[in-house]
Amino acid sequence: MEPAYLAALFVLGTATGFAAGLLGIGGGMLLVPFLTLLFTWRGYPSEHIVHMAIATSLATIMFTSVSSVRAHHKRGAVLWPVVAWLAPGILLGSLVGAQIAGRLPTFWLSTVFAVFVGFSAVQMLLDRKPKPSRELPRGAGMLGAGGIIGFISALVGAGGGFISVPFMVWSNVRIHNAVATSAALGFPIAAAGTVGYVLAGRSAPALPAGTLGFVYLPALLAISAASVLTAPLGARVAHALDTRPLKRVFALLLVGLAAYMAYRGVKAY
Repeated sequence: MEPAYLAALFVLGTATGFAAGLLGIGGGMLLVPFLTLLFTWRGYPSEHIVHMAIATSLATIMFTSVSSVRAHHKRGAVLWPVVAWLAPGILLGSLVGAQIAGRLPTFWLSTVFAVFVGFSAVQMLLDRKPKPSRELPRGAGMLGAGGIIGFISALVGAGGGFISVPFMVWSNVRIHNAVATSAALGFPIAAAGTVGYVLAGRSAPALPAGTLGFVYLPALLAISAASVLTAPLGARVAHALDTRPLKRVFALLLVGLAAYMAYRGVKAY
């Protein structure tokens, strides 16, 4: 692996790990566009680049989420009963979402990512939060909520924080608990989604060496090695600072990344 390419992956892992711990977003919103750029630079088959970026992003979230949730758990912020209620639906939704995404053309996959990330960025930029108006559902309601979170997360290669955090805040969960619990939910989302993309990419033609299904293993290893170091730092900062100004800056970056992915989709149409 070329030194410049390896360095770019380490820098990307450092940034996404810190963002995951700080904002509880899993890092996928950053990873997918930048991995798409890097894979394009390397000249990988264009019809597989976005699929590889999303699959690899999900796989790295498995490592990032473990590192991040440990830091949140030490502060007693993770609501483990909520994790247990949502996890079954998340596992099912992530598996199904990955299988569907693996069969979508690049145009549709890029467009779905761009629309979702653009909408999430605007919500973050405007600092809109749902008003706490009810309690968390039980039983089938939590299974359904987990399914939706897992399905969308697998389509866009994210850890689910942009859905699970507002959902929990709307259900009268404190924001710090919502962020911490979202970090814990990142692991089942990423694990099930990764399995789905490995299965979906088994028969894909002309994938580069080093792939497992759609997961590109060299990028997974380099990014994960860096992100597990910086995710706990981000979590510590999240408990010490008001993150609203940082979220606005991050939202502007996401708008630009969403525009890039929309361009990728149009180009592939």
